[in-house]
Amino acid sequence: MKCTTFVAEKLQNLRIAVIGDVMVDRYFYGEVKRISQEAPVPVNHVKKVRSVPGGAANVAANLANLGCCVYVGGITGDDDNRKILEELLAKDDIDFSGLVKSRYRSTITKMRILGSHQQMLRLDFEEVGGLYPEEADHIKQWLLELMEKGLDGIAVSDYAKGVCSESFCQWVIRMADAHHIPVLVDPKGPHWEKYEGCTFIMPSLKDLWEAAGQTVSNEDGPVLQIAQMARERYRIKNVVVTRSEKGMTLVGEKRTVIHSPASPLEVFDVSGAGDTAAAALIAAVAGGLPLSEAIYMANRAAGIVVGKVGAYRVHRDELLQDLLDEERKLGYGFRVLSWKEIANLAKIWHRGGEEIVFTNGCFDILHVGHVSYLEKAAKLGRRLIVGLNSDDSVRHLRGEPWPVIHELDRARVLASLACVDAVVIFHEDTPAKLIKTIRPDILVVSGKYRLEQVAGHDYAGKVEKIDVEAGYSTEELIKRITSRSVGRTADAAAGSDRCKTV
Repeated sequence: MKCTTFVAEKLQNLRIAVIGDVMVDRYFYGEVKRISQEAPVPVNHVKKVRSVPGGAANVAANLANLGCCVYVGGITGDDDNRKILEELLAKDDIDFSGLVKSRYRSTITKMRILGSHQQMLRLDFEEVGGLYPEEADHIKQWLLELMEKGLDGIAVSDYAKGVCSESFCQWVIRMADAHHIPVLVDPKGPHWEKYEGCTFIMPSLKDLWEAAGQTVSNEDGPVLQIAQMARERYRIKNVVVTRSEKGMTLVGEKRTVIHSPASPLEVFDVSGAGDTAAAALIAAVAGGLPLSEAIYMANRAAGIVVGKVGAYRVHRDELLQDLLDEERKLGYGFRVLSWKEIANLAKIWHRGGEEIVFTNGCFDILHVGHVSYLEKAAKLGRRLIVGLNSDDSVRHLRGEPWPVIHELDRARVLASLACVDAVVIFHEDTPAKLIKTIRPDILVVSGKYRLEQVAGHDYAGKVEKIDVEAGYSTEELIKRITSRSVGRTADAAAGSDRCKTV
């Protein structure tokens, strides 16, 4: 799958701007043990306070966690909640130079009071209203400068708080189109005229019903029909409908229809899944992934979020792990991983406390001796990575006619073994550079070597030796095949001579 390589190697190179209604979500966790004497209300003894980016800022945080270079634009007040938001964005390395400090309003903040894990009360601090001319001009100038420098994508996150007016949205879409930058809109409300001409719009089924002015069942036919109507009416290139347990459906140009079913996971909390899906989709599209793979990647990312509790943002490494696991389930486990993919995967495994075992070799004409060796190596840790000598590397070390089997075929056979978790090809004479990249806990070698002779031992936790089973080798196997072939040829020639005599 292209999206797996994309996540490992290209995602972190993208520059994406997020524009819309930013806010701060604050959570006050406490416990309730008594009723107030002042009024018949519970007294919440606050134990912990947690703040996270909300609204458009949450989309930006999702993109940052996926590894993108992110810029966020919008409006806040000049107050304490602005300072909290700045700290949160800075922690995720998000550029917030596009956030205007307004003299006319406060920072939108949603305060949730929780007692014994139950939400007791929500307090919203907000002043809804359109941008003042000087505020709009500031954000436009900021965004235009980013476009000139080179943006890969723009996400418009509308929460109907005032930033995403029709005139402002239309200006963004026109400018982005002139600079050939895709625009994804996360809509709010029934008036989609302001989103006309955008590259992608990503409504929930409820949002689509509201825009269409009718309610339909969550079945393919009715959803396709109203999505196509909305696409044509507002000249939107692609409508991507998030359909809860039915996954996602894209309706695009030239009668393009893509269904991506939801991941069969236990759902704990759907909050934030829409922002994650929007972030993953604009990143995938900005990076040039085919539509089918982009929708698939966004769906997988959202699936991870609904399996968590509370505000959760998917990290790039976590998404990569999910995509690789799914590849293996679908029968693509034989795919050779790039060095960047294996480096990211090794980090994930190490963070999870999983011991990584590494070994290497040519593994030309895989036989019982190879399999036995690999099974023993795998038992030393939790994950086994095999470094495979490339064809050129084998020829340089052993000369012609080696190897007998092409490197990709050798890799595919190796990766199909249940004991092998990943296969990586290296082109050098030794795997020292690859071992340095992976930093395995255990480096496994065969034969009689002194520690200082083991390539890459400095980059491994320890070195273990495993003896290869006697009586098995590629050379012996070839000799047996050749001798039998020669014998059969001689027998056939003798039989031919007998026939001639008769």
